[in-house]
Amino acid sequence: MFTFAAAVFFLIITPGPGVLSTAGVGSGYGFSAGSRYVGGLFVGTNLVALVVVSGLAATLLANPRIHSGLFYASVLYLLYLASRIAFAGAKIAFIERQKAPGFLGGITLQAINPKAYAVNTALFSGFAFWPASTSIEIGLKFLIMNIIWIPIHFAWLWAGVALQKLNLPSGVQFSINIAMALSMLAVVALAALAPH
Repeated sequence: MFTFAAAVFFLIITPGPGVLSTAGVGSGYGFSAGSRYVGGLFVGTNLVALVVVSGLAATLLANPRIHSGLFYASVLYLLYLASRIAFAGAKIAFIERQKAPGFLGGITLQAINPKAYAVNTALFSGFAFWPASTSIEIGLKFLIMNIIWIPIHFAWLWAGVALQKLNLPSGVQFSINIAMALSMLAVVALAALAPH
């Protein structure tokens, strides 16, 4: 169970669309709007986990056309997000929008986030720790994941809000944008290199 919890921590805390966009919403729109967005990400993450656990994801992705279409759409979306972050200029913006993405935006992002599917598949198909009952193990995994997921995402939200308040020099802000974009590209590269 501790190995599972450690895997959850490291898989969730690493930069991906969810945590990067959380920091971006915090930076651009503040804690209140960011909290609504995190609520949507939370619901979306758990919906993705249910889709993975139920086997629906495996059934849909068994069709090569659907699998390839979703894979390429996800990669293109992540490349788009990375370019928006990189070209935000000398202002920490992560993702610039006229209006905060909100609760529904969080759900939508997780529905098309390849990292969410990969993480949930890895966590629910591996790390067995309750051989006597698959149902109890799945329930405990949901509980452990959510206990770890919530503070990590609020920490990223706080980081985004704090970065905006620092009023850093433009060169530093630009460097942060580039680092975030490169992190996003690393996620894209890993998704592209993984067997699909």
